[in-house]
Amino acid sequence: MLYRLIAVILAVAGVVTAIGTASAHPHVWVTMHSDFLYSPDGSVTAVRHTWTFDDMFSAFATMGFPKTDGTFTRETLQPLATVNVDSLKDFDYFTYAKVDGKRVKDAFNEPTSDYWLDYDPKTTLLTLHFTLPFKVPVKAKSLQIEVYDPTFFIDFAMAKQDPVTLVGAPAQCAVATEKPPDGNFPTTLRLDHALVTSEANIGMGASFANRITVTCP
Repeated sequence: MLYRLIAVILAVAGVVTAIGTASAHPHVWVTMHSDFLYSPDGSVTAVRHTWTFDDMFSAFATMGFPKTDGTFTRETLQPLATVNVDSLKDFDYFTYAKVDGKRVKDAFNEPTSDYWLDYDPKTTLLTLHFTLPFKVPVKAKSLQIEVYDPTFFIDFAMAKQDPVTLVGAPAQCAVATEKPPDGNFPTTLRLDHALVTSEANIGMGASFANRITVTCP
């Protein structure tokens, strides 16, 4: 049962807390890029995520899937993408919004239907693409998006180059990014370690949140 849950990638983060005690470090690594999508009136209508999983997890997740010409097609991976996107709902898509400094609960609708997984045969990495529409478009002086797993089972890191893109934003808007250092959790710790966590870890992921702040005068 545990291995089946691991195969759906993100669902595992919610169930492992019930199966044991162990190390307080992540077991899955995600490199993220985010697009903020703007409407002509200057409102932010959605956040489009691109999440690339680490090599070990990508290999585990695609185990048993048939390849076509040495790769996995989007069509082959679509059932896996669907399971993952459906699972994300239980974790608020690991995405949290603050508008002018105030947390907005349930800020997002479910992802749009054009989500997908792709596989890069050169890097052997899986990447999940999905778009989260705001329930109410945001037009504010400050919009902050935090991305993190509260259990810290999954560690998110921003892409080193161009981690955030403002698509269609007013010219005067500016973006800043921030993530506390997590040098105590080296990327050499991978899926060969115990796939368990502890209740003590619940909430610690917020200390390693990726913060994206967009300010518009």
